[in-house]
This record gives sequence, structure tokens and C-alpha cells, in this order.
Amino acid sequence: MRDDERKRRYDEDPDDEFEDLFENLEDDDPLEGLFEEDDEENLEEIEAQLKRLFGGEAGSELEERAARLDRGRELEVRVSGVYERIEHGQPRALLVQLRDNYGRSVPIVIGPFEAHAIITALNDDTPPRPMTHDLIRNILTRLGASIDRVLIDDLWQGTFYAKIYLLHGDEEIEIDSRPSDAIALALRFRAPIYMAESVLEAEGQPEDYS
Repeated sequence: MRDDERKRRYDEDPDDEFEDLFENLEDDDPLEGLFEEDDEENLEEIEAQLKRLFGGEAGSELEERAARLDRGRELEVRVSGVYERIEHGQPRALLVQLRDNYGRSVPIVIGPFEAHAIITALNDDTPPRPMTHDLIRNILTRLGASIDRVLIDDLWQGTFYAKIYLLHGDEEIEIDSRPSDAIALALRFRAPIYMAESVLEAEGQPEDYS
């Protein structure tokens, strides 16, 4: 038996127990005096946090900052393979598949030359003569530059967009790129590949382990 049950007399009406409690609250504000005047300025921020947590209306500065932060978050992804898609009613296509640490996979359509460049890098194959991405790596290396990271940061009307971040001394250089080229170069420099959370949310597919 619980303590509250042990304290209550069995001949009491449970409804009578709370009758006096609410008798004088009809005309009073139950929250009156709960906050000091100095704390009232924090109520709006508390309310905004509660709305963000429980799906309330957006619009406050706090919620807008949180939304921008979520959309701008970048997660590292890895190349899990290059494959050909053959589906009924769909054109044949080559895809590179990227996977994050949460089991979400994003396939990106690429061209045959870029597919070959990515596969070559994954297998650590060295062609007898430098192909395009090997040539770019050699040029950057001779100039004292390296690839710090690659970011697939946007998706617009079915097209993925990426950026390559070069390091040259203390200078960071941002270069617009197709994801396929960026991936092929990142693999050659052993540089990490990142993807924006907004892109992962839009295109991420849970992997089937069955």
C-alpha cells in the first residue's frame, strides 16, 4: 500500500479532499507571485524554448537561430560504393553512395568518367599516366596546397552542390565543385567528406540490413 493510501481514511469521500483546495482559486491567478519582477523578462525566452521543443509556433529570434543551426550542421559521410542502377522504367545510371554514422545513405548520380575516378581512388590504383583528378592532385601538391575537406552543402531541383576547401599555408580557399569531382579529389588527398544535415534529411535513406 502506498503512503498516500495509508494516510487516507477509508470512510472519506475522495472528492471532499480537494473541495477546499480549489474553493478560493476561482478569482485568483495561480501563478501570481511565482516569478519576481526581475524574472519576467526571461519568460519570453522560456516560452520560445518550450515552443521549439514541443512544436509551437515559430518566429522568435531564438527559434530562428536554432533552425539555422540545425540546417547548417555538417556530418561526416563515407563512400560506401559505386554501382549501376537498373530499374524498370528508370534510365540506367551510375551512382556513388555516401553513408553517415546513423545509417542513412544518399545516392548521387555521377558520370562514367567520375565513377571510374572514384573507383580508382577507392582501390588505390595508380594509372600509368595521370588522369584528370590525379593531375589536379599533382598540381595542387606541387603548389603547396592540399584539400582540407569537402562539403556537399545543398540540393536544388534534384542537383547536388558541393564545395572543396583548400589549404595553402594559413589561407583557406573555397571552390565550387560538382560532388563527383569533389569526392574523387577528397579520396586522393585522404580528406574527410561532409554533408549538410538538410541534404541528409531530404535524401537520406535508411540502409536495409535484412
